[in-house]
Amino acid sequence: MSLQFLLALCQRGLLSEGWTVRILLIEDDAETADYVLRGLKESGWMADHAATGQDGLMMATDAGYDILIIDRMLPGLDGYKLLTMLRAGGDTTPAIFLTAVSSIESRVEGLEIADDYLVKPFAFSELKARIGAVARRPAREAQETALKVADLEMDLLGRRVKRDGEEIGLQPTEFRLLEYLMRSKGQVVTRTMLLENVWDFHFDPKTNIVETHISRLRSKVDKPFGRELIQTIRGAGYMIADADAPAS
Repeated sequence: MSLQFLLALCQRGLLSEGWTVRILLIEDDAETADYVLRGLKESGWMADHAATGQDGLMMATDAGYDILIIDRMLPGLDGYKLLTMLRAGGDTTPAIFLTAVSSIESRVEGLEIADDYLVKPFAFSELKARIGAVARRPAREAQETALKVADLEMDLLGRRVKRDGEEIGLQPTEFRLLEYLMRSKGQVVTRTMLLENVWDFHFDPKTNIVETHISRLRSKVDKPFGRELIQTIRGAGYMIADADAPAS
């Protein structure tokens, strides 16, 4: 049963909180793995475990899991490199990093390719809540399955973006950023709004994370097509619109 179908049942009230989702835990610490696996199974989820990055990569590639939980500091093939390889191969499975590293820089880097980031030690109840939030994120609005601005199209169920019929490959954070802009079509969104709604930062991390991702998004969505849809509104923020808007 696909994650999208399970989520559709959830949205219609036909499935309880402990819906069956296939989760892969990639964690080399045996005590942590036992703790997480026990909690996942007690919550009614199906869970498999890989103790190394290499095994995790092979299982994630071959078995088609709904959610990945990945230790960031795996020996050999570390979690960041593992997920980078999956994303480069087109795998958009929702992923949560587990890590003992709590610095803002590490979190920002991790959230560029993962959907969430949980610092050790953690309570299983928090991990459970984050799994639910990450699983539901692609379907925040049940009635909407596609977004469109001019010749730019976003398939929310298939997690695909096309412009002028040409498919555009986006990283998960880039997809969420573009989705938020497209949902706010014709409206100015501030840097604070983007930090809160795309990165779930309720504080300013004092980095240029928004500007960097807007630049990357423009290089993929606008630059190859000769017409800018993503506008910078001087002194206010950003906007995506069909027509030209005042830009800096």
